Amino acid sequence: MKKNIPIYVRVPVIFAIVFGAMEFFIDSGDRPAFVKYPMVALFLAVFLFLLIAIEMVVSAVDNVTYHLLTDEQKKQLEEAKSFNLSENKAFLKVKSWFVKTRPLELENEILLHHDYDGIQELDNDLPPWWKNLFYACIIFGVIYMAKYHIFGSPSQSEEFQVEMAEAKLAVEEYKKNAKDLIDAESVTLLTDASEIAAGKKVFETNCVACHRPDGGGSIGPNLTDEHWILGGGIKNIFHTISEGGRDGKGMVAWKGTLKPSEIQQVASYVISLKGTNPTDAKAPEGDLYIEENAEKPAEKTVALVK
Repeated sequence: MKKNIPIYVRVPVIFAIVFGAMEFFIDSGDRPAFVKYPMVALFLAVFLFLLIAIEMVVSAVDNVTYHLLTDEQKKQLEEAKSFNLSENKAFLKVKSWFVKTRPLELENEILLHHDYDGIQELDNDLPPWWKNLFYACIIFGVIYMAKYHIFGSPSQSEEFQVEMAEAKLAVEEYKKNAKDLIDAESVTLLTDASEIAAGKKVFETNCVACHRPDGGGSIGPNLTDEHWILGGGIKNIFHTISEGGRDGKGMVAWKGTLKPSEIQQVASYVISLKGTNPTDAKAPEGDLYIEENAEKPAEKTVALVK
């Protein structure tokens, strides 16, 4: 029946903890959860009602139980309730580290003899918390000086530079293994047989309806020649597959369906179809595309016969 925390403190604290937990765990965007979701407000209202009802029931049970106690048990209960924290030895020990008080009847022992118009001064010591903090700062300063100025430990700036370098290496290593971080600027042409096979599988699942299984073109253009409507090469093809073709009459954007790694695979497979010359292929569309770093064909020379 002993309660160290009164009801007018206990109920608001418990309600605040539950309210904070719901706001933390429920994603409600830029509005409070109890405003965006009426069920949350209803739950909080019911919870507060039950919390108050439980406190009232417990209080009533305590009153009934108290009247059933014997006089001796009531006396023991009153003694337990009259416990004074300020008289506890452990509390007084901890308090002495922060505050030191002198009884009023002993103030004459520290009273200075000079006075100013009847105003006298007590020769009080500095507060224990101040002195203890001062000693702690001295110890910290000695350790700090020894660590950084005698033993040469790296400074905070040097530690920051080292950690940033390590983080940069970790990011680069992560990017090597994270295939789905690629985009149209960082994509590279895949030549491994397993990657081309994976791209073929993606092509057969999603692209044959418009481009035919052999890439010869149907609704969509022929993918086996050197003409491209939106540009050839791995970067342009990756961008076209990802973002879609021409507005209103081109291919839809596949970035919402395929992962970047799958787009890279199917783009590499499409490039591998170049020059396969399927039967009944669709006529070339778009402009002739030549890679910037591709070797130019050797110019033919005509020998002059004298």
